[in-house]
Amino acid sequence: MSPALLILLALALATIGWIVARGRAYSFARVAPARRLAALPVYHAWFVALAIVLPAIVFIIVWGIISPGLIAQAVASSPAAAGLPAEGLLRSTMLAEARNVAMGTAPGVFNPEAERLVAPFREAIDRFNLIGAGITLVIAFLCGAAAFLRLRPDFRARTQVERMVMAILLLASLVAILTTLGIFVSLVFETIRFFGMVNPVDFLFGTNWGPDPMSSTEAVDGSRYGALPLFWGTIYIGAIIAMVVAIPLGLMSAIYLTQYADPRVRRWLKPMLEILAGVPTVVYGYFAALTVAPAIRDAAVAIGISNASSESALAAGLVMGVMIIPFVSSMADDSIAAVPRTMRDGSLALGATKNETIRRVLVPAALPGIVAGVMLAVSRAIGETMIVVMAAGAAANLSANPLEAMTTVTFQIVAMLTGEGSFDHPATLSAFALGFVLFLVTLALNFIALRVVKRFREAYE
Repeated sequence: MSPALLILLALALATIGWIVARGRAYSFARVAPARRLAALPVYHAWFVALAIVLPAIVFIIVWGIISPGLIAQAVASSPAAAGLPAEGLLRSTMLAEARNVAMGTAPGVFNPEAERLVAPFREAIDRFNLIGAGITLVIAFLCGAAAFLRLRPDFRARTQVERMVMAILLLASLVAILTTLGIFVSLVFETIRFFGMVNPVDFLFGTNWGPDPMSSTEAVDGSRYGALPLFWGTIYIGAIIAMVVAIPLGLMSAIYLTQYADPRVRRWLKPMLEILAGVPTVVYGYFAALTVAPAIRDAAVAIGISNASSESALAAGLVMGVMIIPFVSSMADDSIAAVPRTMRDGSLALGATKNETIRRVLVPAALPGIVAGVMLAVSRAIGETMIVVMAAGAAANLSANPLEAMTTVTFQIVAMLTGEGSFDHPATLSAFALGFVLFLVTLALNFIALRVVKRFREAYE
């Protein structure tokens, strides 16, 4: 039985427990109408339901982790596995092929000797699935019965339910934090391995990027791992060209929507503007590659630039800027709208024009939100990959000419991890080093945004 079916089984038992406990709580009121319950019947029901489903789900997760090992151990100890190699890649491959066929995820085995392991695998999977379902039922029943027996007219079920919900919320927060920590630790570990092969100075300040995944790992040429053109391409496309487009348009649209637009116009324009944030990036990539990039090349040729490329940083940056306008606009719109009306009215009452009120009162007061929106947009632009792949090319150029092809860190991470090199090769490990640098840059941007928000919030609150 799959984990999903086990979870559905636990939810079904919890539903039954909810109904039974609720009926039990109502029976208290019927037996002694003059006595007031310490909690509403619905809290008694939720207490029993949560007492059933939470331990069952915890066991299902643990069982999902340990049961594959138990199944493999059972198969390895069966007589059919007598001819398997003691250890090594061939043994692992044969067991994996037989397991995939037994689970129905593969039509057949490539190694004929693995065929005889299919039947033991099916038998072991069925047996351990049955054991898992049985233990789940027992745990759910025992926990539900224990919770049900605690129900009394004076039982504070609401307090217990709130504690359970608080524990679930805490667990969700810990999962998010631990996931982030795990990503960071894996990046650091692989980055250290990479810097053991390539000098960090060559990586951070070198100007030649040309890793060869097929080269020997005995004598690594550090001069081929200069990532400076990648960092420059990322900043040039995502933090300069894109921001030149996104910040003015986003800020001006926010000012228009909050200060000048008719409410009926605002109700239509703002959702239409935010639709841009929901368009898939591959659509922007098509638009950049098929429309914007050829138009820029034709315009450059028309003014006398003969070597203009059909893939350029300008095309990718322009389309990326359009894509992130809603990030700037929405945050600026919300921040300007949140400025106390008394500040605007006071400015107008002192004789300032509407233009002066916007420039000298509303925008400075809303600056924390505007800066947060800009930083969010920069982080989004730096991490964008699809538009760069389709419109900017793959050449690592350290150039300020926006009509030349460029590449970014994210594109090279994809290229290195999807290549044919092994995970022990410095070319593949360089993707983790690039990701680590990108992580630090994004972290620094968020830190700057928080500092700016904190400083101006203290000034205006």
